[in-house]
Amino acid sequence: MPRVSEDHLTARREQILTAARACFLRKGLHNTSMQDLIKEAGLSVGAVYRYFKSKDDIIAAIAEGVVGGINRQIDLIASRRLPLTESLALILELVDQQTGPDGALPIGLQIWAEATIDPTIGAIVRERYTGLRGRLRVLVEHAVESGELPAGSDIDEVASAVYAMLPGYGLQRLLIGDPSREGFLRGMQALYNRPA
Repeated sequence: MPRVSEDHLTARREQILTAARACFLRKGLHNTSMQDLIKEAGLSVGAVYRYFKSKDDIIAAIAEGVVGGINRQIDLIASRRLPLTESLALILELVDQQTGPDGALPIGLQIWAEATIDPTIGAIVRERYTGLRGRLRVLVEHAVESGELPAGSDIDEVASAVYAMLPGYGLQRLLIGDPSREGFLRGMQALYNRPA
């Protein structure tokens, strides 16, 4: 039997994930069954289960792909050691990309909601987003080291606050269409430039 190439395996896996994204956007995460995903992918049951044992495995793969890509981009931004506002402007550009029709935020929103009632999905979300917050922590460390934020700032507390603002921005953009990136940045800067 001929050996299947790595490119073929990768393409087949992406075909399944693309089908899953389409189903999740059309029917919702909770209402999409494995049968729906199999039908959408146009593959046999065995072919799909070769790559993913469950819908949770597919959700984990989608989350890993999205968060992994964002993590790499945040690492690149952090390596530039820009002022915090400039770094955040670049990250908000990433968020804007994820709010569009081909972006991950519409599915992410469903995954977050499901995470509140499904412990398995909750664990997936916790792991992925704890890692993402850790990457933002580096930007805060740089801002404290450069004097942009006060010396002695609790880096974990500030990173948590910055992290909370980013999904909040994305949700506002997704659900109500504003604020502008520039206006949001001005608001963030006004907040962190004021004494507690």
